[in-house]
Amino acid sequence: SKSMKDVSKDTFTQFGYACHQLGIDIQTSSVPQKKGRVERMFGTLQSRLITELKINGIQSIEEANEFLHSYLEKFNHQFSLKYSTSVFEKAPSKEELNLILGVLDTRKVNDGHHFQYQKNYYVPLNRVGEKVFFKKGTEVLVIRAFDGNIYTTIEEEIYSVKQLETHERYSKEFDTEQENRKEKVPHIPPMSHPWKKKSFLLYLSSVGKTEEEIGVEREKRLKSIRKKEQGIAYKELLQVRILYKEPTIFLGFTPKKMVDYNSCLLMK
Repeated sequence: SKSMKDVSKDTFTQFGYACHQLGIDIQTSSVPQKKGRVERMFGTLQSRLITELKINGIQSIEEANEFLHSYLEKFNHQFSLKYSTSVFEKAPSKEELNLILGVLDTRKVNDGHHFQYQKNYYVPLNRVGEKVFFKKGTEVLVIRAFDGNIYTTIEEEIYSVKQLETHERYSKEFDTEQENRKEKVPHIPPMSHPWKKKSFLLYLSSVGKTEEEIGVEREKRLKSIRKKEQGIAYKELLQVRILYKEPTIFLGFTPKKMVDYNSCLLMK
């Protein structure tokens, strides 16, 4: 039915995925009556354990942690039920646990047949240690294992990875040189941005000005900066023209205006 949840199509959290792989079914509830065994255990520990700590003269956390080893054996011997057969599943091997308790992320192969993960670039390796190249856009499941090593699963196969030492966005041998490449300028939000609005209003109250007055002052500063930049470029243009002794000069900043050579000498 539609109300039944399909486990294969469910999106697990990192913890939920690990529990699912270990055969653990997570059942959540905010009602204490549904979690009778858990709540009963909490009540027992909050009453009986505190009394046991006082009787045994425990005064520090280190002593309490050491005491728990002997107390758990005594508690389980008194309250646990004995079964003829074990109801627990066999624990996975250390290698399997290392992958099950890892952190999973998805990436895609880029133009260089490798993928990016945590600001580093990696290329998959097969069992022999040779590089394996996949086409652009291939989905990669990155597994950061419990011991910190990184593995990938691509097309139902598990690969180890090799971190690339250097990475160039364009190849000097195969890619054509891209001219006039614009550098990305980081966007700095203005002080009137909603995230900065509160601090901006506090600043206005401290200086005793309104937002409109600050905006007018900002425009004046920008205009003065532009005039200075244009003035510097204007002088450099005149010096170049005078150096080559051109009779007339057309000023790009002031169209429809011609300056002859004699006036340029006077301005210099």
